[in-house]
Amino acid sequence: MKGFLTAFIFLFATSVSFSMLNQKTDISELRKQMLRAINSPKVTDSLYSNLQKTNQKVPLVMAYFGALEALKAKDSWNPYNKIKFLNLSNKTILQAVNASPNDMEIRFIRFSIQTNLPHFLGLNKDLDSDKNQILHQLKQKNYGSADKVFVQNMIKFLLNSKQCSPQEISFLRQQSIILK
Repeated sequence: MKGFLTAFIFLFATSVSFSMLNQKTDISELRKQMLRAINSPKVTDSLYSNLQKTNQKVPLVMAYFGALEALKAKDSWNPYNKIKFLNLSNKTILQAVNASPNDMEIRFIRFSIQTNLPHFLGLNKDLDSDKNQILHQLKQKNYGSADKVFVQNMIKFLLNSKQCSPQEISFLRQQSIILK
């Protein structure tokens, strides 16, 4: 889970603060609060509570809620709660992926979590499909709601993940140059 922390710090370092206006979530604000949540169980709990109250079924928000559940697992000292929150996270993010299977950001959220989970938990079975979908969306230049900085940071994470073949690494490096 330490790598999960690093992934989100790396990814969201340049993003913007969570607010709820008329029960709608500003994704750029949510990204900034996710960065804060990584370093603060209090922020994780607060953001988790706020998102839970909105009861939004927007797939990207659901994926971030699943990421918060993973952070709650990281922050828990109780092994039962760690597993409980990881299973909830897995279920929530799966719902988000099923609702929006081509959303690169949702796939990346799941990829970044699963990359950092111990293999013996059996919760990292979607790494290849997520990576392949992310690469496909990059080829199509279908970035969804992700801005240029987010996409660049996602590419850096993929390059450092040790999950990519030499051909995929070459493609990602080319994409990184194009986005500069």
